[in-house]
Amino acid sequence: MKVRRTAGRSRTALALTAAGGLMLITGVASIGPTPASSSSHREAPLIAGLPQYDTTDLYAFRSPDRQNSVTLIANWIPFEEPAGGPNFYSFATDARYNINVDNDGDAKPDVTFRWTFKDHYVSDDTFLYATGPVTALSDENLNYYQTYRLERITNGRTTVLVKSRRVVPSDVGSASMPDYADLRAAGVKNVGPEGRYRSFAGQAEDPFFLDLRVFDLLYGGDFSETGDDTLAGFNVNSVALQVPRPALAAKGDVKSNPIVGVWSTTDRRGVDGKYRQVSRLGMPLVNEVVVPLKDKNRFNASQPADDGQFLDYVTEPELPKLIEAVYGLDAPAKPRNDLVSVFLTGVEGLNQPDGVTPSEQLRLNMTTPVTEDPSSLGVIGGDNQGFPNGRRLADDVIDIALQVVEGELVGQPNDLGDGVGANDVEFDSTFPYLALPARGSDATPHPATAPGAQEEQGASEEFMGGLTSNGVVPPLLTAVGGAGLLAGAVLMVRTQRRTRLLPAR
Repeated sequence: MKVRRTAGRSRTALALTAAGGLMLITGVASIGPTPASSSSHREAPLIAGLPQYDTTDLYAFRSPDRQNSVTLIANWIPFEEPAGGPNFYSFATDARYNINVDNDGDAKPDVTFRWTFKDHYVSDDTFLYATGPVTALSDENLNYYQTYRLERITNGRTTVLVKSRRVVPSDVGSASMPDYADLRAAGVKNVGPEGRYRSFAGQAEDPFFLDLRVFDLLYGGDFSETGDDTLAGFNVNSVALQVPRPALAAKGDVKSNPIVGVWSTTDRRGVDGKYRQVSRLGMPLVNEVVVPLKDKNRFNASQPADDGQFLDYVTEPELPKLIEAVYGLDAPAKPRNDLVSVFLTGVEGLNQPDGVTPSEQLRLNMTTPVTEDPSSLGVIGGDNQGFPNGRRLADDVIDIALQVVEGELVGQPNDLGDGVGANDVEFDSTFPYLALPARGSDATPHPATAPGAQEEQGASEEFMGGLTSNGVVPPLLTAVGGAGLLAGAVLMVRTQRRTRLLPAR
């Protein structure tokens, strides 16, 4: 299905962190360089050194080709270089990978899906990942492989959905894996009671798209470096699960209880044998840009029920003030209660549960009809099925966040974007929807220009021309870069300027 890039509006691209663009570049002016991050890639000091436990992105949406179900996708291990042998990429065997679902709005998990993994070797007398062409998941030429167990935990009771299934391996290259698409297909299984669930675990091309070159003096210092998907050609490890909607809804009643909140966590086993949460992700980009450096590790270890402790970071955001100083765009008045309501509760009339306990989650109304004309701008693009009502793979969360942080809800319309309008490769039309991973045999896996970039880039350059002189970016931009993007916490709908159908209940 083709995704609309816009909703019939002209767009002005502004690929700058200074305008809320991409991500946290914390410490540019104060603590020195930090690793690049995107969405939730390497977003906190502790998790930056633990890629196997680092949740990069979370998606939840009504399945377009199986509309009685919801698809949940979570990714781990950021920036997987396709040719990263000889060991390539695996899930940690001392971790529990979780997708949690709150179906009654109390900020506590009512349903948890839990993946655990085991390593297997055909022979430890070779350094090779594959000792010959691999034509099936059970092929003995696949020297190293993993299996996974999947459990559903509800009210303290555990149901095994998958006892032991093969993980689809890293795509080593065309010689070792001549038909990787066949391996991917073999990794998709109907599981659980009566086979009503569909499950996948394996490698995929990173579905998140944005330009990370903000770190090169804000796109080259003269805005010459914009519009490229920096994550193009990098892979991630993914789990995907297609779940019948009644299995998520409170009391199994989708009509009466259509809204769920979703977040992922990673638990790591310590030397004492106890598991401790080290990563958490619901709305994209929250820990990168809402939470300051001093509390990032604490956020990753926290529970949604305790999210009130982070409230001040939302009500008094620094970013709009800095944007006003640099670009002359008026900062919305504080406190930003408009941001707080969505960050903690969901959007009233769309995906806010009755009697909700404020907490940060990716909230999804499971009864919102699947559109035949999706917009990558989601709700602000006239598509109620899109972000922030859940999150689909093609939703452009960066552009949505840009427009909202600058006052979409409070009468300050804008059409900002980051210069990257789509993923570098198309997503699949069937489960698990993720694109096949970039191949280890590809000598140039990272394309120079992403699809949809040129449309936004020209407007970006024109906009920058009015803000610079002699090709020099104002010095304050470096400070603005340090503010990053108030992304996931500020996503709202333009309710007053558009008329839309609310989701069916």
